[in-house]
Amino acid sequence: METMVAKEVYYIDFDVDEVTSRINSLMGRWSVHMIKIRGQNWQVFNHSGDVIHEFHFFIDFKNVDGRIKLEDLKLNVIHYIESLRDDTAYIDELVIEELLY
Repeated sequence: METMVAKEVYYIDFDVDEVTSRINSLMGRWSVHMIKIRGQNWQVFNHSGDVIHEFHFFIDFKNVDGRIKLEDLKLNVIHYIESLRDDTAYIDELVIEELLY
């Protein structure tokens, strides 16, 4: 049986606090194991390694304001995950070289 993947899309005008709350509430669930932050595409995995949620941010990495918002969001999420003090993990690959040029 294939896992249903929920997807959310955000644009440069997204509210950092609102999306932080959204991601943190997902990361706090016992069934969630890890978030992989890779550029504009963030994936949440369960303990079986299946992707269960995706967040897509349509932000041009050449736009400094957009990058700053994503960096703020990333730091908020990482801080929350570390505060859980359990096996919830993250992979941080926010800045990918090919997105900068």
